[in-house]
Amino acid sequence: MKRFLLGSLLSATIALPAAAALKQGDAAPDFTAPASLAGKTFTFSLRQALHKGPVVVYFYPSAFTGGCNIQAHTFAVNYDKFAAAGATVIGVSLDNITRLNDFSADPQYCAGKVPVASDTDGAIARSFDLAVRDTVVGKKDTRGVEIGHGFVERTTFIVTSDGRIAATLGDLVPAANVEQSLAVVQQLAPAR
Repeated sequence: MKRFLLGSLLSATIALPAAAALKQGDAAPDFTAPASLAGKTFTFSLRQALHKGPVVVYFYPSAFTGGCNIQAHTFAVNYDKFAAAGATVIGVSLDNITRLNDFSADPQYCAGKVPVASDTDGAIARSFDLAVRDTVVGKKDTRGVEIGHGFVERTTFIVTSDGRIAATLGDLVPAANVEQSLAVVQQLAPAR
């Protein structure tokens, strides 16, 4: 029954991926990047995180913007549920580490629970076959601060501990993206 549910869920999510993004069954590109958790910088390694279980790699356009604020907050609110399913969550954007230190510590967004990684040149996003758009001069975030970097499309990948993509979630509103990510990792969790 559990395999049937996982298959059904994955089939439903496969219909929603970003246009050119990596798909279910593809090998996830390994990456290491500067990241922030609770305002403190560290180095995130996908390979190391996969030793603990599945990893939710969610790409988002920019910290301190409408949908990204909702998505980060929703991941933070559900952090314990992801952890209970044995999953690690990492957000990735083209923000620099200084912006991410502020974002990761802010109680309204990542709330010191959800780490976010810096992909300033877009290399990580491109390795997952995501589109990277150019900087929009003068575009400001919800704080009124100029963003000053390009944007990656909002897409989430659930990567299994063997380094394969279990699901690709795109074209979803931020809260639904988190809900579907949680449903996938809960289906991947071993029965207790």
